[in-house]
Amino acid sequence: MLDLIVKNATIDGQKNLVDIGCNDGKIVEISAAIKAEAIEFIDAEGQFVTSPFVDSHFHMDATLSMGMPRLNQSGTLLEGIKIWGELKPNLTPEGLKKRALKLITWSIAKGNLAIRSHVDTTDPTLMAVDVLLEVREEMKEFIDIQLVAFPQDGVLRCNEGLPLIQRALDKGVDVVGGIPHFERTMDDGRKSIELLCEIAAKRGLMVDMHCDESDDPHSRHIETLTYQTQRLGLQGRVTGSHLTSMHSMDNYYVSKLLPLMAEAQMNCVCNPLVNMNLQGRHDTYPKRRGLMRVPELMAQGINVSLGHDDVMDPWYPMGTHDMLEVAHMGTHALHMTGVNQQESLFDAITINGAKTLNLEGYGLSSGCNADIVVLQATSKMEAMRLHPTRLYVIRRGKIISQTPKVVANVTMGDDIHSVDFQ
Repeated sequence: MLDLIVKNATIDGQKNLVDIGCNDGKIVEISAAIKAEAIEFIDAEGQFVTSPFVDSHFHMDATLSMGMPRLNQSGTLLEGIKIWGELKPNLTPEGLKKRALKLITWSIAKGNLAIRSHVDTTDPTLMAVDVLLEVREEMKEFIDIQLVAFPQDGVLRCNEGLPLIQRALDKGVDVVGGIPHFERTMDDGRKSIELLCEIAAKRGLMVDMHCDESDDPHSRHIETLTYQTQRLGLQGRVTGSHLTSMHSMDNYYVSKLLPLMAEAQMNCVCNPLVNMNLQGRHDTYPKRRGLMRVPELMAQGINVSLGHDDVMDPWYPMGTHDMLEVAHMGTHALHMTGVNQQESLFDAITINGAKTLNLEGYGLSSGCNADIVVLQATSKMEAMRLHPTRLYVIRRGKIISQTPKVVANVTMGDDIHSVDFQ
């Protein structure tokens, strides 16, 4: 007797429909027709079934705070940082937790069952750290939340920046973060990377730094991060997020940089929605897109995943935490509308994200966690195009979210076409 069988599923790499059997929170069988009995059955009716979506870069402490204390009138990164500084003294644990939990309900309904969230450690009280650690514990049955100790104001620029980040890690924050391009000087930025990577190496932790989030072609902290990764033996455990200056770098320099990043087994996170919004603000025309070179990074074998970054906060006034919307923007902004390119961006919000977060048991094969999303679509490409309804979201073999199928008939000439949409 199994706990759950998902029948008649379309999964990537399989030509025919399959059944997925789940028991004790694990996938125990994937085959053409599972004969076992089960406590619960789902008929996928040929719809596409995937592992959950992964948001590799998010700011849960700021989410849904748009308009507090004021709106970002210029839409710029620096005004967003200034507003966040004005807001921090007035944040309350109750309000922050309420907003985080509301966002998580959106996330789960959209099939996002893993989020890496950066949490500001430059508040001397570390209130946001304490609240999100509490949220992580309370919601662990439903979603994996990985927290990054993020010194928003700069670990060297901020008073007590280093002791505060150490305290956050002592409390149980998972990953060491940084923001070298926001330190006072390039040299301080390089020094911050060295200090923070040494902390991670000593503690056996992963690293994820906001890195080169500017239009400056000479902002090259990713080179330093890559070097420190090699020096300290952190290969595969380090992520460079944003890397927007890469869009403006000299091609010759990039031809040297990318092989070094591949050698260091770097992970990279691109945030198409927010990077497109914040970068190029000083340009007249033509305006730069300000995105890292995703196709070239992938061609080097470098793991690239995508993040939503922000939802309705001082930096981005939009968003529903739909990772398919993030990937959809990526197809356009990165010139990745080719069939294989679209599918690689679908992977960037699923399996690549799981690799970035170093998630255990992730995947759609026997022995993996029974974390499954049934989409109202028949393929990766259709999912990318339609942003379809998440019919079922399953966590450890239990249905935690369900949405009715939506169908509309659209007349085209003499034919009636059934069109699925959200």
